[in-house]
Amino acid sequence: MRQILFAGAIGLFLTLVGTPLLIKLLARKGYGQFIRDDGPRTHGSKKGTPTMGGIAFILATIIAYIAAKLITGEEMRFSGVLVLFLMAGMGLVGFLDDYIKIVKQRSLGLRAKAKMTGQLIVGIAFAVLSLQFADKHGNTPASDRLSFVADFGWSIGPVLFVVWALFMILAMSNGVNLTDGLDGLATGASVMVFGAYTFIGLWQFQESCVNADTLTNPNACFQVRDPLDLAVVASALMGACFGFLWWNTSPAKIFMGDTGSLALGGALAGLAICSRTEFLMAILGGLFVMITMSVVIQVGSFKMTGKRVFRMAPLQHHFELKGWSEVLVVVRFWIIQGMCVIVGLGLFYAGWAAEK
Repeated sequence: MRQILFAGAIGLFLTLVGTPLLIKLLARKGYGQFIRDDGPRTHGSKKGTPTMGGIAFILATIIAYIAAKLITGEEMRFSGVLVLFLMAGMGLVGFLDDYIKIVKQRSLGLRAKAKMTGQLIVGIAFAVLSLQFADKHGNTPASDRLSFVADFGWSIGPVLFVVWALFMILAMSNGVNLTDGLDGLATGASVMVFGAYTFIGLWQFQESCVNADTLTNPNACFQVRDPLDLAVVASALMGACFGFLWWNTSPAKIFMGDTGSLALGGALAGLAICSRTEFLMAILGGLFVMITMSVVIQVGSFKMTGKRVFRMAPLQHHFELKGWSEVLVVVRFWIIQGMCVIVGLGLFYAGWAAEK
């Protein structure tokens, strides 16, 4: 428990204090945000706002995790390190994309093939490594079985697992990236999901099959390799994103950029895979799913019928064009995300209780 508290507090402190320093550095170098010409007109004032702010919470999360381990004298575990690797790797791909957009003055950033290649390399490395490093109980960081609140069904094999893991990583990364269109929207939504995973990791640790001899019902235990370590990572991410939100909320002094959105998406996917809650992520991260689906529906409808369902996609911009203020959209979408987290945690508990 001390690890979790230290990780969250240190992550919060580092981004609260460190983000203003990053803002000054990025502003001095002229690393400002490009604004789409076809976007809402109210976004014109955002042009030039420092971007690549994801650097702040990526570094803060890693430092907070390591510091919490050093302070408590606990060992770093493979599951937590792998999630941090996935976060940092996806963040690096996003950083290259942002850097080319801003420094090289190429509005599309990395070429689509280069960006996808980078994501695939990081994703495949994570997926392959997550099936290694079994502990003394035979548990690896990930499982080649599908999961909801725990593993179910038959093994899909390592090859299909890698494909499935890549799908999750790309889906969550793109989902957070699409959500990152309004000040604080993606950051605040991510804080809620990381908070949920802090609780899930702690609960799985308390009800771990490793402690089956002391549990009232061993049949309801969780077969997860390092649940407490995942809670520490989630807490560090929650704290770091919370501190970043202080500067990212409207009117934003800094944007996370693809550096941050790809990193957060990777972290969310990694936590879901390693905690064996893959399908539950679709509910816990319901806002990201909803916004992604709005783009899919918009593109599909236009290609098939030549008509648009929404005034603009992603969904948050549809409501802006309907006359909602940016802050109103963000707060209402946060409420939706909060409801998704409540439902997701309720299903997680119900799934565990059903086994008792």
